[in-house]
Amino acid sequence: MDMDISLLLLVGLSCVLLSNGIKVEDPDHLIDSISFKSFQVLLPAEQPYRTAYHFQPPQNWLNGPMYYKGVYHLFYQYNPDGALFGDSMVWAHSASYDLINWFSLDHALVPSEPFDINSCWSGSATILPGNIPVILYTGIDANNHQVQNLATPKNQSDPLLIEWVKYSGNPLMTPPDGFEGNMFRDPTTAWQGPDGTWRVVIGSWSNNQGMAILYQSEDFVHWTKYQDPLHSSAKTGMWECPDFYPVSINSTNGVDTSVKNPSVRHVMKASFNSHDYYLVGTYVIELEKFLPDADFTGTSLDLRYDYGKFYASKTFFDSKKNRRILWGWVNESDSTEDDLQKGWSGLQSVPRQIWLDRTGKRLVQWPVEEINSLRDNQVNIYGKQLESGSTFEVSGITASQADIEIVFESPELEEAEFMNTSWVDPQLICDREDASVNGRYGPFGLLTLATKDLTEQTAIFFRVFRGHKRYIVLMCSEQRRSSLRNELDKTTYGAFVDIDPREEMISLRSLIDHSIIESFGGKGRTCITTRVYPKLGVNKEAHLYAFNNGTLSVTISRLNAWGMNKARINCRGALENTASC
Repeated sequence: MDMDISLLLLVGLSCVLLSNGIKVEDPDHLIDSISFKSFQVLLPAEQPYRTAYHFQPPQNWLNGPMYYKGVYHLFYQYNPDGALFGDSMVWAHSASYDLINWFSLDHALVPSEPFDINSCWSGSATILPGNIPVILYTGIDANNHQVQNLATPKNQSDPLLIEWVKYSGNPLMTPPDGFEGNMFRDPTTAWQGPDGTWRVVIGSWSNNQGMAILYQSEDFVHWTKYQDPLHSSAKTGMWECPDFYPVSINSTNGVDTSVKNPSVRHVMKASFNSHDYYLVGTYVIELEKFLPDADFTGTSLDLRYDYGKFYASKTFFDSKKNRRILWGWVNESDSTEDDLQKGWSGLQSVPRQIWLDRTGKRLVQWPVEEINSLRDNQVNIYGKQLESGSTFEVSGITASQADIEIVFESPELEEAEFMNTSWVDPQLICDREDASVNGRYGPFGLLTLATKDLTEQTAIFFRVFRGHKRYIVLMCSEQRRSSLRNELDKTTYGAFVDIDPREEMISLRSLIDHSIIESFGGKGRTCITTRVYPKLGVNKEAHLYAFNNGTLSVTISRLNAWGMNKARINCRGALENTASC
């Protein structure tokens, strides 16, 4: 876009906003100071489960991230009054230059007006022509109805976007006729079609169907509901935190949300039933319809971003590095009483780059490259054979705060056992056939956050089976022995990995950070996130092992492991490089 066109769009859109009572500050005005949110952090002295390089607030409750381009912004739902979900949620705000180290700013949005007096819930950011950032968010109004509101930066030239102004004409969208007032929330990032019309999706539930309600606008202020949803399904619950975006067919690069051409496909994501499910398909803008390759079935066949603890996720297009980045909220697996005692609850996954697999059928995720800057004390192991029943310790790193990549050579697949034809749900298979069983090829993988005697361990492992004219790779994350504490949720997670071991080796990467383990199987084709709370295997008492409980040996082609340095999370003085956390 040339300068004249950019200026025209900036002036034109500014006029639209001004004509509707939205103030756009003089772009030549520079900020004089930075305002930081003051937190009163009164946490227990011992925090063995608090993470070192995952984003989490200083205290209390966290949910629903959103982000901006340029300076990375993380807006998140926050309860300033307690460690649990509250009755007056605000939009807290942190910023970063590298997606790893974050400094906190004043809350961006707090309940203050009739249209959001009972909470500021989730929403999304959109960058309008002329590089103008705006927010659409769900407010809980005086009648406890969910309505959609608009906010804009008070000072557009401020790269930190510290102050936000709510549009005086809010709400822009209210629950339509026939829809419940408490099932109308979480607007997506908006996109603009070739016709110049803006579109946005709202999550909802009506007539026993979860759905993405479509709204259209010519000026981003006056919105009209389209006659039909962009997509709906009777096989789901209420759609929370929907996301809709294009992905390139032939590249790992991301594209802007408004891109619509033959070189992209589209992804529809919805959060329901405690997981984030997605569909890949075709967006027919002329019909305002999303046509998935395969619709939701309500079974284990449905695609998920992550097969573990991962919800209310959000993507954004990072124009700086031409990539689409995914974040997800990772809730706790301990009790409400534990959360109150800790003084905090919930954290964000590491940011993940996301793209379309070469098959065009599913997505691939991988931690953003910036994560590698925290690596330290590398340990390398090559060509090590693991006999049946063997374990060996990966020493030389801090096992409670680590990054591990391990690649297993493909076994002699003809010797793999046949999969039971009644086994269809991978999570149930992993729960029934845990890390202690003796299959033929597997279980093999990693024992993380383990004690020296292995009384505590969280196993991330593979099994290889023979199916009808193909081989089946199963990936499991087993929490059964993760802690001697009995009151925890120790759900075992599992999923199939869409790889052919005849064509590529079986790989695993696990990011370990005290109480969270994010694992990426098959180069990111299958992801499982786990929350665990060892009683003994914490900090320096945690160990890391590779293991093989299969009756046939397996060979580690390579293992690379690193200890991870601590990131600066919600620090003061970050801009002056004098950060204190």
